[in-house]
Amino acid sequence: MRIRDSLGARVSHIQTRTPAEFDENFRQYGAKGYALVFGHGFEFQDAAARVGPAFPKTVFITTGGTRTGANVAAMSFGFEQPSYLAGIVAASVSKSGVIGCIGGTELPPVKAGFASFAQGVRTVNPRARIVIAYIGNWDDASAGKDQALAQIANGVDVIYQNADAAGLGIFQAAKEATGVYVIGSNANQNDVAPTVTLGSVVIDLPAAFLSIAREVKSGTFTPRVHVMDVRSGVMKWVLNPSMKARVPLHTLQLVDSIEREMLKTTFTPPLRSRTPGGL
Repeated sequence: MRIRDSLGARVSHIQTRTPAEFDENFRQYGAKGYALVFGHGFEFQDAAARVGPAFPKTVFITTGGTRTGANVAAMSFGFEQPSYLAGIVAASVSKSGVIGCIGGTELPPVKAGFASFAQGVRTVNPRARIVIAYIGNWDDASAGKDQALAQIANGVDVIYQNADAAGLGIFQAAKEATGVYVIGSNANQNDVAPTVTLGSVVIDLPAAFLSIAREVKSGTFTPRVHVMDVRSGVMKWVLNPSMKARVPLHTLQLVDSIEREMLKTTFTPPLRSRTPGGL
């Protein structure tokens, strides 16, 4: 809708249900003469590479992938940056020193975010143990809750979730527990369960998509991996205001300092050694 309103574009949306529909729907838009098609997800990149050559006047963009071609490109969201900040906050609040990550499926962008989150945790607590689990899908909230309850039973008291709709079960598990917190992802999820949500790792998707659409419309688009990070304004760490008092002042100051560094230059979270029991 932001592309429509900002550029006067005609827009359309299809919700795919199975991988078999990826190629079909890309072809459908190409045949209708659409100038730009987004496949939102790492899993769309192979279909875009297959279909793209047949429709050279249409630009195909996938999110989270790396495949490029004459009219095929990818968007890479810098989960690593705000995830690192989230890890610092998580470690400063955790009482047990056991911190969880729960994803929908084991996709590279999700794994990268969790790895950077773990580095942030160990910036504050080098002895922390990180527990990783994947639900196996993005829709089953009951399975998400079960995974969260299993982690909580093993001492986890902060969970970073990146599981879409399945993640709603993780928020529910935290609400039913005592002293357990959640970190949201993708959208600002601070209001999903405001009494247990420390903050969210947020992607401003409308801003990201609009930036690509502007390039296509102006004729300046070039096929490449478009990196969207904190500097671009697309990625950000959003602390839940109602949780600010639970985070130590020195942690808030550290996060602010690192965030300013991210805005000035390309920030890469420092690598830290692995420890048993997690990342």
